[in-house]
Amino acid sequence: MKAAVLGATGYTGQLLLRLLSAHPEIGEILAVSSSRPGEKLQAVDPGLGGSILAKLEGSGGRLMTVAEAEKGKPEVVFSCLPHLESARVCAPFFGRAVVIDLSADFRLQDPESFRRAYGEAPPRADLLPRAVYGLCEWHRERIRESDLIANPGCYPTASLLPLLPLAREGMLRGPVVINAISGISGAGHKLKTEYLFCERAENACAYSPGRTHRHAWEIEAELAAQGFREGLFFTPHLAPLRRGMAVTTWVGLKEGIGGEEIESCYKRAYGQSPFIGLRRGIPQTREVWGSNRCDIGFQPEGEHLMLFSVIDNLMKGASGQAVQNMNIRFGFDEKAGLSAHGEL
Repeated sequence: MKAAVLGATGYTGQLLLRLLSAHPEIGEILAVSSSRPGEKLQAVDPGLGGSILAKLEGSGGRLMTVAEAEKGKPEVVFSCLPHLESARVCAPFFGRAVVIDLSADFRLQDPESFRRAYGEAPPRADLLPRAVYGLCEWHRERIRESDLIANPGCYPTASLLPLLPLAREGMLRGPVVINAISGISGAGHKLKTEYLFCERAENACAYSPGRTHRHAWEIEAELAAQGFREGLFFTPHLAPLRRGMAVTTWVGLKEGIGGEEIESCYKRAYGQSPFIGLRRGIPQTREVWGSNRCDIGFQPEGEHLMLFSVIDNLMKGASGQAVQNMNIRFGFDEKAGLSAHGEL
């Protein structure tokens, strides 16, 4: 199968190239960059091994333009472009390929929520009814039938996976309080003063709390779809990590709900999910680094519950989940090209 990666020089694009180069079902890769077309891919990204060249034969190992990729007729297109730009650049591929969009352009079904989260109207509101929110463990059946998949954000992925099973079974009472920590790579491959080494090393802080952070709207929308509308307090933080995300959530429990009921709920929801790890202890980011896992721990505290979840923000929070979405959509082994093991 032939896959195109738009925005191949960003963090998520570079990681996708690595995952697709080792994917058993991908025979050719079209690596696209609007800023560096025509340049040798391995000169732009020297970390790539020579084995990827076998899958770049159509481009001679060079970065392509969108027009060149369109002529290549890929079956699947991964868009690793910025919000409010991705939908526009993907226009030639809608209806001709499966588009897996890693931006936020199709994540929110309600146009007004999108406008409030991103300050502008959704760039392709006409396509929102066709888009499926690609949280793999929750929308597998719809993903299998969709040609437009909105890959979730990293914060919503790590926050929602522990909450949704409990919300669906009516075990929670609000509000939900989420405190989340992200590695710097979550901000993308951009040059901004606040992301320089001297600004971030030995430094951690909260930023964009509450609804001022766009991902809060995703979390609220998915919880509401499971019947939970009792309030959300979301506070993201930046920590001096390259990759990784740790989320601690505090929420009330309905009367009579204890540890056994919670564990049984998770087993019902995730017993057949290869990338969910369940435990009674507190997971750490280093345990999932390089993997497509989300590890979840929980601790009942009387009438309340503490939830702990960790992901690699570039894997399960972005590129890994995008490949998992592709696997589900095309009927491949869901684990194909993805690691369930954290790197040492």
